[in-house]
Amino acid sequence: MEYLYCGNDNFEDFASGRVLYSGKGIPNFPVRLLNEMYGRALSYLDKKKDLVVYDPCCGGGYALTVLGFIHNRDIRQICGSDIDESMIAHAKKNTNLLTESGLNSRRLEIERLHKEYGKQSHVEALNSCDKLGGFLKHEICVDIFKADCTETLPRILPDIIITDVPYGNLVEWKNGRQISVDSMLEQLWLISHEKTVLAVCMDKKQKSNSEKWERLEKHNIGKRRFEILRKQ
Repeated sequence: MEYLYCGNDNFEDFASGRVLYSGKGIPNFPVRLLNEMYGRALSYLDKKKDLVVYDPCCGGGYALTVLGFIHNRDIRQICGSDIDESMIAHAKKNTNLLTESGLNSRRLEIERLHKEYGKQSHVEALNSCDKLGGFLKHEICVDIFKADCTETLPRILPDIIITDVPYGNLVEWKNGRQISVDSMLEQLWLISHEKTVLAVCMDKKQKSNSEKWERLEKHNIGKRRFEILRKQ
C-alpha cells in the first residue's frame, strides 16, 4: 500500500511508556498507519475542521491521544469507549495529556523519576513532553466511557470513527467470546450521522459484510487489513 497522507517520519515522541502511559494488556498501534487511516477517512468528508472523532474499541486510549496531538487544530471532540473498566482508566489518563494541566502533571512525574533514577530515558521523555506541548493549540473536549460497542451506544454523531478491532491473543471480544465485526458496525451505523466515515482495522481473517456501510477502500498491510467505509 502506498502511503498518501503520512510520511515515514520519526514518531518516537509518541512511543507508549515515554510520555503516553503504557500498561499491561494495552495494545499499541503504528502511528504512521493510524495517521494514514485518519487522512484517508478525512479525504471523504467535506468538513475538515471542528471534527468529532470516536474510537469504540479505545483500549488504553493510545490512538485517540496520538490523533489528539497530531490533529489538534482540526478536532473539536474525542470520544472513546471500551468494555473493560481498567482500559477506560488508562484511556482517561492518556487523553488527559491533551490538556496543559495533564501534560504538566506528567512532566512533573517524569522529573521525579529522573531525580530518583537519573536515566537517560527520562531526559528523552522530558524532551518529548516539550515537543508534544507544541501540538496543543486548543483544548479538545474528551468523553471516555464504558460501553459494549456491539450493543446500545449513545448517539455521538461522529464525523470520523477510527478503530482497531480486537483480535489475536492480546485482546478479544467480550472477554473471550467471539462476536462478528458486523455486530459492531450495526451499532455504529445507529449512532452516526449521514456523512460519517469509518476507518476500521482488523486481522486479515476477519470480515465485514454490513450492507449499511459502503466500502470505499480496502488495503492489506502486514498482518492487518483496514477498510474505509461510509454510512449508507
